[in-house]
Amino acid sequence: MEPTAELDALCGLPLNYDPRAAPVDGVAAGHWHVDSAVAVVGAEPPGPPLPDGAWARACLLVERYEFSDPSIMRAFYRRDDELLGRDMLLEGRFAGLRFYLGVRVTSVVDETRGTGEESERVWGWSYQTLRGHLEEGRLSYEVVKDLTSGAVSFRVSGYSRRAPLPNPVIRAGFQVFGRWTQKRFYGAVLRRLRDLVAAAERGEPPPPLTLLADGVVLAPSGARSSPWERVLPDSRHPGR
Repeated sequence: MEPTAELDALCGLPLNYDPRAAPVDGVAAGHWHVDSAVAVVGAEPPGPPLPDGAWARACLLVERYEFSDPSIMRAFYRRDDELLGRDMLLEGRFAGLRFYLGVRVTSVVDETRGTGEESERVWGWSYQTLRGHLEEGRLSYEVVKDLTSGAVSFRVSGYSRRAPLPNPVIRAGFQVFGRWTQKRFYGAVLRRLRDLVAAAERGEPPPPLTLLADGVVLAPSGARSSPWERVLPDSRHPGR
């Protein structure tokens, strides 16, 4: 797999679903799953986030996709691309197999929500699935500071459903293991970001970016391919 060429192939690809058919107000409908998971990953004094505190450190790690467990999901993207509009090639990993999945960052949030004791500072982003992805849907990652308590949390939320899959082997595998792997991913990213923020607060520097050719980043940092892995045919090109 040549990540530069695969990233170039994502440019201009449409979403693989109609967002107007997506769940409204977090209520599942039809075959959609609606998910939300949150965990405290650090703490600061009450009030606005500190310039070099847990919230700022978590935001940097989330922007770089360092929170992902590389045994489940890795990502390729261009270092110089703006976050909003960034195309990302995700590499899903299961039982020695790899699945390449295109997504695009379609929303970035940077705001204070609520008032008084309910106020919180929020930064994060969302991506939506592109044509050829095994799923249809949207996933959001938000770093949240409770301005009253000082607690810093990582919130993952989204909606998804299985995309039409022409390959019967992939379709059967997704029906059996897809939802289980999805839930495993949510738990893993919450734990990993908590551990990375704790390491930063102990004075450990953030991991250096893993850069490939042409400014392509492989995230999380330090991720490497294993020679024994097989690569399944790209679902954008059935039968290839």
